[in-house]
Amino acid sequence: MTGAEIAFVLLGIVALASAVLVVTTRQLVHAALWLVVAFGSLAGCFLVLTAELVAWVRVLIYVGAVVVLLLFGIMLTRAPIGRSSDLDSGNRAAAVVVALGTAGTLVTVVVSGFRGAYLDVGRTAGGAGTVGASIFRYWVLPFEVLSVLLLAALIGAIVLSRLDIGPSGEGE
Repeated sequence: MTGAEIAFVLLGIVALASAVLVVTTRQLVHAALWLVVAFGSLAGCFLVLTAELVAWVRVLIYVGAVVVLLLFGIMLTRAPIGRSSDLDSGNRAAAVVVALGTAGTLVTVVVSGFRGAYLDVGRTAGGAGTVGASIFRYWVLPFEVLSVLLLAALIGAIVLSRLDIGPSGEGE
């Protein structure tokens, strides 16, 4: 194994372990911080694969926007910061079944959808130009879905941070 492969495996282990800690911790702020570690290690995996653009976009969008938005939402809604027993609904078996079913579906869709997709950017003269053309030719829909997701997160943060918004009939 080369050094890059060892680094990739170690970063993958860190990503997997921190992702497990995100969903198993009972402290909401710690879960958000473990999410930062998971996103950071995935960005490191992309750096090892020499996909610097994807790595830095992951850092800027996910760590810089989504996690910060999540932390602001926690702080502005006065959510419990310490250990909380009401974060666990007791439906662990159902959650595991749904998670495994979702993971299986996603893996099946990705494998069947991208089985023949291959873009060799290392041997072309304009690597960045090829990636840019590929993004705007084939990846426009996922890019736009991500932008809608970020817009929904921003609107949710605004709604959660406003104290004067409530169900109709409360503030009257």
